[in-house]
Amino acid sequence: MRDIIQNLFLEPGNASNPSAPEIDWPAPIVSKKERQLKSAAVLVPLVDHEQGMTVLLTQRTETMSDHAGQIAFPGGRIEAGEVTPEETALRETKEEIGLEHSAINVLGRMNARDTGTGYRVMPVVGIIEPPLSLTPDPSEVAQIFEVPMDFVIDPANHRLETRVDHGKSREFYVMPYNDHYIWGLTARILVELGRMVRSA
Repeated sequence: MRDIIQNLFLEPGNASNPSAPEIDWPAPIVSKKERQLKSAAVLVPLVDHEQGMTVLLTQRTETMSDHAGQIAFPGGRIEAGEVTPEETALRETKEEIGLEHSAINVLGRMNARDTGTGYRVMPVVGIIEPPLSLTPDPSEVAQIFEVPMDFVIDPANHRLETRVDHGKSREFYVMPYNDHYIWGLTARILVELGRMVRSA
């Protein structure tokens, strides 16, 4: 599995799919008529256990102002002085779960995603060797858990649901795993990662 994942990326900083339309990051400045997207990055941490690779995820605390209680990758908004999404993703990962930069082998980027909440999010994929030394920030992270890559890859676990919000119907992916309801951007990134691995 590790070889398959590594071969999906050219090198750190290169998009995983060079033929895909380029999406600028940080999000470009737009005209006053358009909504300015906030730039963010997340780490997609792949834990390379001997018995099989997993994806590490967090559950946000119920007290968070944004996306309270949701399942998420470690990550957040760009800060002043940060030039690459890797810088943002690694800093946020250290702050949220205490994982040191030196423990992460950054492979590359997936396609950036624009969200309905006004963010442009760049997923950065990295491999981590166990054992893990994690210290979650209790103000942000309620729980850390892992999902087997075999589960992520299997399209039978990718479900589309529809929700009506403010009179508008929207369709989104969900990926329930045990007691965890994975949906929204996190599910979209996992579905894309599963497709990439299946097509490798």
